[in-house]
Amino acid sequence: MDFRPSPAQLILTKTARAFFRQHCPPELAQRLALDERGFDEALWRRMAELGWPGLLIPSELGGSDGSLLDVILLVEEMGRAGLPGPFVTSAVVATSLVLAAGSPAQQKRLLPELAAGARIASLALVEETGSFDPEAVALECTVPGRLSGRKLFVKDAHLADDLVVAVRAGGAASLIVVPTDRSGIARRPLDAISGEKLFEVTFDRVEIRPDDRLGALGDGNALLGSALRAGSLARTAEMVGGAQRVLELAVEHAKTRVQGGRPIGGYQAIQHSCADLVRDVDAARALLYAAAWKTAEDRPAEADAALAKAYAGEACLAVARRGHQIFGAISYCEEHPLHLLHKRIQAASLDFGDAQLHLETVARAIGLEGHP
Repeated sequence: MDFRPSPAQLILTKTARAFFRQHCPPELAQRLALDERGFDEALWRRMAELGWPGLLIPSELGGSDGSLLDVILLVEEMGRAGLPGPFVTSAVVATSLVLAAGSPAQQKRLLPELAAGARIASLALVEETGSFDPEAVALECTVPGRLSGRKLFVKDAHLADDLVVAVRAGGAASLIVVPTDRSGIARRPLDAISGEKLFEVTFDRVEIRPDDRLGALGDGNALLGSALRAGSLARTAEMVGGAQRVLELAVEHAKTRVQGGRPIGGYQAIQHSCADLVRDVDAARALLYAAAWKTAEDRPAEADAALAKAYAGEACLAVARRGHQIFGAISYCEEHPLHLLHKRIQAASLDFGDAQLHLETVARAIGLEGHP
């Protein structure tokens, strides 16, 4: 098992670091967090020119022939920069579902435009329970037929050209792809402290056609399991990237902030706090890379991905909180990048399942089953 990045991956991360330093400074990330739309089209186009939305898509369909590990390395840099936008939900989750289950016609229609950044898709999964567990899906729909009901916490639904909707068709978990311009779809924004754009999407007798079905009837749980795992790992990479930036800011502050006649980094309490940051970031990254490598190599990785997400959610939040203690009050101000990084880590820790959901997966993997 070799976790050293390949030469191509080193170029990818170096390019991404320089790109986000130039095109997504903290001031832009903060402005977009407060903006109602929260999306910079020029920035998205520049990312598309680099082939990033198509990393998982094969070259014959307009993509970049990348792997999930490539995506994880890129998204880690996005998290470090506090980049907002639909990359994970569109270029990772929705793209993975179309690649895995789309008919040749669906793939030809959707994937080239997704790869080019000309089309954005999002996943509509969560309902009243608030759970990302596919078993919690209750919205009924026949294919063909009419869809009525609602989905919650749909990320960047206002930007999406298509929604991948999880439904029950004849009692079996299934997926459908619905264009957002179809009559009967409404999107209402929900408040979120992270600045991310979440929506309630309602369906009022929306027409569902035979060619809207994604995959076979009843394949929804299996398809969602794989795609949600990819999304979970991508959000873990965001947390690790954000925590890495908090670490860098805290160490820089400890070296330059003078108190009592010397830099505060000269005090043992601050030294140990910064060492704790290093421990938490490096451990979260190690679990992330191991799970991403196994997934990219088509090895069993369900428990590894769950462990990485659960651990990073707690460890990266601890990094953000300890960062505030090192900085003091200034880091809570909107002018300082730490407050937004903290909020993004908090949001990512809940997306695609919180620590409790993922720890239950780990418990099952070691032979511990819950009993009613």
